[in-house]
Amino acid sequence: PCGRGEVLPRAHGRVAVDRSGNARLERLLRRRQQRVNAFGRTGRETAQVAMAYHSCHNGVHLNAGAKAELEEVAALIGTPGKGITACDEGPGTIGMRFEKVGVENTEENRRAYRQMLFETPGASDYLSAAILDPETVFQKSSADGMTFPAKLTSLGIVPGVKPHLKVYALPGQAGSTVMQGLDSLAARCKEYRTAGCRFAKWRSPLEIDVENGQPSDLVIQANMQDLARYALICQDEGLVPIIEPDVSLSGDHDLETAVMVNVKIQAALYHACLEHGVFMEGTILKSNMVNAGKKCTTPYSVAEIAEANLAVLRRCMPVAIRSANFLSGGQPLADACARLNAMNQAPGVKPWNLSFSWSAAIQLPILDLCKGKGGKLPLEEMAALYISELKMA
Repeated sequence: PCGRGEVLPRAHGRVAVDRSGNARLERLLRRRQQRVNAFGRTGRETAQVAMAYHSCHNGVHLNAGAKAELEEVAALIGTPGKGITACDEGPGTIGMRFEKVGVENTEENRRAYRQMLFETPGASDYLSAAILDPETVFQKSSADGMTFPAKLTSLGIVPGVKPHLKVYALPGQAGSTVMQGLDSLAARCKEYRTAGCRFAKWRSPLEIDVENGQPSDLVIQANMQDLARYALICQDEGLVPIIEPDVSLSGDHDLETAVMVNVKIQAALYHACLEHGVFMEGTILKSNMVNAGKKCTTPYSVAEIAEANLAVLRRCMPVAIRSANFLSGGQPLADACARLNAMNQAPGVKPWNLSFSWSAAIQLPILDLCKGKGGKLPLEEMAALYISELKMA
């Protein structure tokens, strides 16, 4: 390729030049030489050249202070021995969880429940960060009137937000989806940053459906390109992007198939991020645990599942990314803990922090305590169970 979509003809591996005076080819040759010469520049000119000719510039548009802040926040999120509490369910999702245990889905109940997850004494010993729903970003603690982002910051927990909008099924792709919300993302990120958030999280849900050829190349590329654009926009607005390719455990695929598909997805993700010029050192991965589908009849040990996850990371994940925080994805808490622990205990090179970013695995047992309580939230009882679960995680 030689600029503006024009391609030089080739003959025997060399550029074929029309010696009779083909002006167009001569212009193309000069452009190519100019591109080669550009690499001899230094300083600001080098940055300008990188932006003009290269996509893999790793945040050349960000100044040193912005990069340092992104790295600092990423380091805090990736604090060894701590994980992320994911409390970003929208009012509809948490409303369904409340309904199952007899709790009315009101804004005050949602606020009080989230406050317990943030402010339970001792929780900050196990949490590095919390992912908030946009509604929660603007709610306040009843203890002192502080907004939840400010309260979390005071407790040493980095506050973040879920900025994506609705999921959309791609026509002709057997139900496979993309997430919407990129068009207005910059403005919303600016608002969340002003409100005290320091990172964001964007989820791209995918399913392995061998019979229907999903996820197809189109579905993978569409979702990973979206994640890369989201990450680029977040960093430009001062938020660390958590990138979340979420491969569902539905289906009957075996563990070997899961490894292959997850490698393909994560390889596409990092390629897209690099091509977009995402500052990789200021990025966090949140992904599913690689596992066979729930309908798979082959049993796999904890060690086998742990090794499958490490294999995917070793084949794909850049060392520049500080932490991989796994979602539970429908696993019971005990299973998720055992598999995460096995990853950390396994021999071999693991240059990243490996930790958790769990929602359902931790919250569903807590919400079960509401059954038979007349619609009330038994917050003290819930807090005690919450701490015991965080100790397990």
